[in-house]
Amino acid sequence: MSIDIGRIPRSQAIQKSFTGLSWASVFSAFIYPGLGVAMVLTMTVLGLALEGLHLYWWYAPVALAVGAFTVFLCNQGIGPLHRVWQHRAGELKLPAQIFVMFNCILAMQGKLTDWVNYHSQHHRHSDQPGDPHNPAEGKFWAWVGWILWRDPEDMARPMPGWLAKIPAVNIGDRFYNSFSVVLHLLVPIAVYAVVWALGGSLIFTAILHGTVVIARGVQFHATTLGINVCGHLKMPTWVTYALAVLTGGEAFHAHHHAFPRSVLHLPRKGFWNRMIDYNGSVLLLLEKLKLARNYVFAPQFA
Repeated sequence: MSIDIGRIPRSQAIQKSFTGLSWASVFSAFIYPGLGVAMVLTMTVLGLALEGLHLYWWYAPVALAVGAFTVFLCNQGIGPLHRVWQHRAGELKLPAQIFVMFNCILAMQGKLTDWVNYHSQHHRHSDQPGDPHNPAEGKFWAWVGWILWRDPEDMARPMPGWLAKIPAVNIGDRFYNSFSVVLHLLVPIAVYAVVWALGGSLIFTAILHGTVVIARGVQFHATTLGINVCGHLKMPTWVTYALAVLTGGEAFHAHHHAFPRSVLHLPRKGFWNRMIDYNGSVLLLLEKLKLARNYVFAPQFA
């Protein structure tokens, strides 16, 4: 079905049915994080119930640290993808491109061609019919409905010309499914095998693995719910800052729409500005390391 995105709300124009679900999106958004929760709960129950299996108090802080680092890494995919590749606020050299591509796959962002095409439509029709995740069409739709039910024509859009010039994007999109299987399945299997061979704790390993999966899900929903919905509504300042911590600064959405082509979402100076807008801080670090160049800054942040 062809959609007149200029006039018809996408939530109405796109056919929604159980058979029309994007099961890859269902898995990424709900099933995979649910498996992570189940894994952590199961390991905890087994550790408490069975003799010979031990749980130690320090498992909890280590797991929290691993979860926080996972959120950070996921944001180092989405942040540069959004600011640099989507809005062309600079250039990344090949090592930095590979770093971003890896983290986008960790964050389960799908093919970058689709990501950029969807986001381009969002800016072109922001909060209007044609916006892929317009919160005026329903908060559930803006949160996950737009990725659970997709228009086939959206997925058939070609890679934008400027994106096609980035080697890591071409490689990542061409081999996205293969890389995903390696990163999310084969690497964990290899880690379990090494831990088992060295006589380490498989229960601790499973808790950390489950934590990584959960943290990836938390970051995913902080982005889709926190930015696509909350970012387009009037929210208390503390909510915006809490979401910014989970998204590396991407939740400062009003600033972003006012000046989309900016590497920073908070001022360059100020310790807390750089801690909260840490996606921008990492991009500044890449520039210092000569792995990025030609950055664009919002005038007030230059």
